[in-house]
Amino acid sequence: MEVEALVQQLFPDRAGVHLHAIPARPARYGEPVPPLPPSWQRVMAGRRLYSHQCRVRELVRSARNVIVTTSTASGKTLAFALPVMEALETDAAGTALFLCPTKALANDQLATLRELERLTGHDLGAAVYDGDTPTARRPAIRERSRLVITNPHELHHLLPWHHKWARFLRGLRFVVIDEAHSYRGVFGSHVGLLLRRLRRICRHYGTAPQFILASATLANAAEFAGRLTGLQCVLVDEDGAPRGEKGFVLVNPYARGAARRGLLAETTRIFTHLVAQGLQVLCFVGSRRAAETLAMQARAALEERSPGLGETVAAYRAGYLPHERRELEAGLKRGSLRGVVSTNALELGIDIGSLDAVVQCGYPGTMASTWQQAGRAGRGLAPSVVFMVAGFNQLDQYFVRHPERFFSAPHEHAIVDVANPHVLCPQLMCAAAELPLAEGDREFFGEPLAEAAAVLSASRLLRPTARGLAYAGRGRVTEQVSLDGADPDTFVVRCQDQVLETLSRQQAFREAHPGAILFHRGDSYEVLALDLETGIIEARRCECDYTTEAVKTARIEVGKASRSRRWQDFTAWFGELRIDERYTAYKVVSRESVVAVKPLDLPESTFTSQGLWFCLPAGVVRELQAAGLDLAGGLHAAEHALIAVMPFHVMCDRWDIGGVSTPEHASTGGPSIFIYDGYQGGMGLAQRGFELLPELVRTARQLVEDCTCRGGCPGCVYSPKCGNLNQPMDKQAALLLLRALEQRCAGPAPAAT
Repeated sequence: MEVEALVQQLFPDRAGVHLHAIPARPARYGEPVPPLPPSWQRVMAGRRLYSHQCRVRELVRSARNVIVTTSTASGKTLAFALPVMEALETDAAGTALFLCPTKALANDQLATLRELERLTGHDLGAAVYDGDTPTARRPAIRERSRLVITNPHELHHLLPWHHKWARFLRGLRFVVIDEAHSYRGVFGSHVGLLLRRLRRICRHYGTAPQFILASATLANAAEFAGRLTGLQCVLVDEDGAPRGEKGFVLVNPYARGAARRGLLAETTRIFTHLVAQGLQVLCFVGSRRAAETLAMQARAALEERSPGLGETVAAYRAGYLPHERRELEAGLKRGSLRGVVSTNALELGIDIGSLDAVVQCGYPGTMASTWQQAGRAGRGLAPSVVFMVAGFNQLDQYFVRHPERFFSAPHEHAIVDVANPHVLCPQLMCAAAELPLAEGDREFFGEPLAEAAAVLSASRLLRPTARGLAYAGRGRVTEQVSLDGADPDTFVVRCQDQVLETLSRQQAFREAHPGAILFHRGDSYEVLALDLETGIIEARRCECDYTTEAVKTARIEVGKASRSRRWQDFTAWFGELRIDERYTAYKVVSRESVVAVKPLDLPESTFTSQGLWFCLPAGVVRELQAAGLDLAGGLHAAEHALIAVMPFHVMCDRWDIGGVSTPEHASTGGPSIFIYDGYQGGMGLAQRGFELLPELVRTARQLVEDCTCRGGCPGCVYSPKCGNLNQPMDKQAALLLLRALEQRCAGPAPAAT
């Protein structure tokens, strides 16, 4: 594959294109100490272990907890499977639990582990135990399997029945957590407490398993692993696997101010061209709707080139039935599928064979995801190419204007907050239903245990017993507690009595409000009605050339500030906020232009969260007034820019963060900007933003300063989620404001008080 030639074919004028060459890298091998036992010498016949695989084995054998963060396809599975299976071969009662974030990955891991069982000659009874496991097979797995693979959701429902797993838990030596970076934010906080529940039950059965985590690269990998498991973990990040030459191409369809093609059209063109050139290609998109749309358009374009070629392209996303997903995965492995358009469902470590190219439709949202997806191309030493097509939004445009920042950007911090009372309290109820809570459980739940237990006892959800506090609520508590932190309300989308899919309340309000356009399996549907009482969403098939986007507004009240930092005359606070959010309208978008805005009448959502906020110093307000600039427009534009660059520093999605700006706020008494976590109780995102505020301000200033537009655009200060439809907006005022704050934040950082 000649990457330079491909780029020249696609972009003869090279406008808005940056090609970055990533050189090949030879393998670095290690020597296992002590030598591998005969069974594993047979497995490794003609092969050697990479240096990081030897290091993981060494640490596991010395009873250390480990997190390994080497690149995609670097042999992480063998790195953790080898020491685990080696130990179980010599401990006839030993068991191991593997946690995977998805059922697809669990089944993929099962195939790998069973092959290792066959090659070593040691039958550990490896099995998957999840919602798809037939009832008739479950007792045999509980009674005989020594290596069980499951997912956090299934484990959540298994722990109350721990007595049925007594044999397995008494021998539990290892817990392996694959794709650990998936467990961040609200979900990760719940999983962190789920793992503490597991450790607590293991203590009851006399065991204390080692933890081995495999993850994408993170800025705070060891800290994150410690917060997730509650145990100190050693980081292994020196990658010994070889790598072929890779070309990474950044593409900006908006380089000349007006779109040469829209994001979806440009991505479709690149994807189609690569497939037509005989390459096997995986295209990542940000939504289920985009996956269906792009696959449909690519099939049509390829059929025009060569009849039958369109049939080699398919979409892949959550919502498909398990057998449909496995057929698609098998098609990629066999090579019968030449192109697949996927959500991040294929980002995880499912074995889909070697690919020639990856196309990313927009920046994936985090550096960790970017390189995970890019690693899907060029397995082994074969050359490969990755195209990242920038969308017309702030962070995408920042990166294509600063390719050097893109390729040198540090990986983000992954955040979990196991002390969040809105996560801790429901998890403590689950724990109390498994075993009564006692003073010794501070080992797992820390100092917040006492206060949370008192709140639950006062609410009569816990009751005292001779052994401790037991769950006293009604029904099975694990059925009432969602690890996703999702709204328990479920809405069903229906078309002529056929169920299309299910959505949470928040998803329904955002994606399936009356008038919304939904996409399902390549077909478009218009939402006719949303019934709040029955949870039924009625839709009808339609043919349309537009999409819809809901917009919401927010009001904020300041609660208790827990921390503050002061630079000269500029002070920032972090603490509790009360937020009232409401979806008030939706935009009708055709060819990336808003052609109409229509009102919505949906209930308000009120919650308490955490946020950072600051007042604009009086001197900056005077500068804005002297320059004749709009204070409200400057605050609004700066707020959008600060939120836009948050994912550059903190592993999150822009939709996880909310913001409000106002020339005068009742709680602060002046012109203020608020940035908050969009989840009840907070997720730790705004807290990390508070700690990194000088870096946020500097990156936001660069974003606004480098955009060539005059009055603001989606590439700098316009936000697609703005409830005020990006009004008022003053880019020049925002630039003056951000420069002034950056100057004040320069120098040594003050201690937070």
